[in-house]
Amino acid sequence: MSDFNSIGVTPNAVATPTSALGASSTLGKDDFLKLLVTQLQHQDPMNPMDDKDFMGQMAQFSSLEQITNLVASTDEMHFASQVSQGVSLIGHQVTWMKADGTNGSGTARSVSIDSGNILIDVDGVQVQPGDIKQVS
Repeated sequence: MSDFNSIGVTPNAVATPTSALGASSTLGKDDFLKLLVTQLQHQDPMNPMDDKDFMGQMAQFSSLEQITNLVASTDEMHFASQVSQGVSLIGHQVTWMKADGTNGSGTARSVSIDSGNILIDVDGVQVQPGDIKQVS
């Protein structure tokens, strides 16, 4: 803390982890970049950050960004796969579990996406793919 006070910055000027997170419980790439910029702004000018430390942090940031992009791509592929599986049901007889616990059955007619949810039209009833128990 004496390092902060020697350059005229109060300890409260640096965001604490809980205030930086807000309502979220995970740090994202934007949070990491903000933390790095804040660290650079408040470093001791007489003892600046070592080049190796800076490069290490930039490598971590780059890795975080690539992992984030990979997760997004994987989520998109998973959703596309679910849509494809739903489309493959069209024309088939399906049995599904209704909300009241009984079974319903009918022919899958079409697939739609409503607010990110995949719905299969089975003879006029919108059925979620996870509710389908049998396909024939």
